[in-house]
Amino acid sequence: MPDAQTPAGPAQPRILVVRTRFVGDTVLAIPFLRNLRRHFPSARIDVLVEKGAGSVLADCPYKDELIIAPAPPQSRGPFAGLRANAAWLRARGYDRAYVLKRSVSSLLPVWLAGIRHRVGFAEQGGGMLLSRAVRIREHRHEVEVFLDLLRADSIPIDDGHNENWVADDAGRKVDAILRDRSPGRGRVFVAPRSTAVEKEWPVERMARVVNWLVVNRGCDVFFCGAPRDMGMHERITELAGLARGGRVHDLTKDLDLRHTGALLSRMDLCLGIDTGLLHVAASHGVPVVALFGPTDPNQWCPWGTPVEVLRSPRTVKPLSQRLQESLFPATVAGLRWPTGIADIHDIDVDGVIAAVDRLLAGRSRAAG
Repeated sequence: MPDAQTPAGPAQPRILVVRTRFVGDTVLAIPFLRNLRRHFPSARIDVLVEKGAGSVLADCPYKDELIIAPAPPQSRGPFAGLRANAAWLRARGYDRAYVLKRSVSSLLPVWLAGIRHRVGFAEQGGGMLLSRAVRIREHRHEVEVFLDLLRADSIPIDDGHNENWVADDAGRKVDAILRDRSPGRGRVFVAPRSTAVEKEWPVERMARVVNWLVVNRGCDVFFCGAPRDMGMHERITELAGLARGGRVHDLTKDLDLRHTGALLSRMDLCLGIDTGLLHVAASHGVPVVALFGPTDPNQWCPWGTPVEVLRSPRTVKPLSQRLQESLFPATVAGLRWPTGIADIHDIDVDGVIAAVDRLLAGRSRAAG
């Protein structure tokens, strides 16, 4: 039964969840969706996503449908798209919405659609468009930030565990590729590329780790990303002194994002910078070695899986942040990693190899 503080609604409410853009942010919504479904087992739950990133939720059983907003009309003024999206949502008849984004631009269509119960974040002035507005606690993990929207609605939360699913067809395709290219060897997925260049680790160093994985550890290495990533994959392979198609495999041309999730589920380890594919790996329970630079691992550490985070101990903080932490020390009490901006170039190869070795050893012991 819904908590007494949760507004009453129809016996089978129609619920909209908004989580557009970015693979990592989208897959981190799975614990939220599970707890929402537990509380509303008979509800219609649709998730508004973008065409690319949304496919990481394709096999999630907690939603009814992934929906994508229609393309905005052409040449009808700056607000035509906003009005069209609001009308489209209104026609779908939702009576409650959870907006898992911080931007007012994500809230406006939901508000204009007249959805009665709206829960989201108070940042950027969004509180005035919401029935329940939640303040984000700094340095809080993104999974917990999403779950805080349910807590604000008096919806009970489970342990927040991570999970993901592989459809039979996707699993069969990936398994056939692995039987052909990597029979009986350890498998490590490497994710070296980001849309933000300041998050990337030097390719020369990544190449040294790839070489160690193949030569010293006897592993096969897998890449799979966007087409624009292939140049970096090839460069790392060349610098590692390894032949492409031998023990290093770039499956970018073979697999879409949904099948990349299936591939990640078959890996022994995932190594990479702070990017969405690490979160997909973690959702399948794959151990992760994550290299962090300017982003905050307290917020973005891979969730619910064995993980080693490497980050420079030297961080830079703007004066405003130093003052805030001095005046309000409770905001940083108990954090696993220091706050501030770190330089990913401070991470050395030996530290990464040691972290990879520890997790691979743990994986071997668990398998045995």
